[in-house]
Amino acid sequence: MQERRKTIRNRTYFGGVLAFNKRSSTMDCLVRNFSPEGAKIVFDAIVTLPDEFDLEIRQKERAFRARTIWRGETEAGVAFLDNVAQPVERAETAPIPLDWARKLRNCESQKAELQRRVAQLSTAE
Repeated sequence: MQERRKTIRNRTYFGGVLAFNKRSSTMDCLVRNFSPEGAKIVFDAIVTLPDEFDLEIRQKERAFRARTIWRGETEAGVAFLDNVAQPVERAETAPIPLDWARKLRNCESQKAELQRRVAQLSTAE
């Protein structure tokens, strides 16, 4: 296979997070090689990637806007859309993992049910 990259990628073992759907959906990944122009990312299971997303690399404390160049079942090659990495935002706009959002929604519905039950028992006395 002919090498088409402009710069050599360094082998890495960085944890990463993909954020998409206006940063409301996230997926964990492993960044296996990296250069200022792109990266190879690997997943634990088969995934469907969007064409564009934000890639946060925790060890570098940076986030990149990325575009999928090639994809396999559990890995993909991405190119960064701009060569300027953005500092990772640790504010309310940072992505929340989907499982956390689901657990929160479940807890909120359980809380509402308990409040209804308490109100019902309080009026029964």
